Amino acid sequence: MTDDVTGVPREPGSQWYDSEAGPLVRPYAMTGGRTRPGPTGVRFDLIALVSLDPAAPVLDDDPALGPEHRALIDLCRTETQSVAELATGAELPVGVVRVLLGDLLELGRVTVTRPVPPAQLPDERILREVIEGLRAL
Repeated sequence: MTDDVTGVPREPGSQWYDSEAGPLVRPYAMTGGRTRPGPTGVRFDLIALVSLDPAAPVLDDDPALGPEHRALIDLCRTETQSVAELATGAELPVGVVRVLLGDLLELGRVTVTRPVPPAQLPDERILREVIEGLRAL
């Protein structure tokens, strides 16, 4: 059997391995076919901050956790990271990371902090007045 593109002979069953890219696993296989985070309906913004829940039990042998879940947990062990940073660190598509984070959130393994919307931030004029007042002291 040969590869249709390169003409190089390949072994049967090797369609899941690419010599340049490594093992090929479809994103839907990592998420069990799901495209949205669990039933909680949580939306993970790219800049949402994810950290390990300090109250979560340490269950590294939990059968509900796949290798991708464990990779995200390991990335969060060192420091709080954004969803975008986790996707980059785990080398997974953002959509997959969002679904996996939904699983971890439901299991109580992580906490998510959402950024403050710009509309709720203090007015820049007020901040400048405070700075000027502090400088006047």
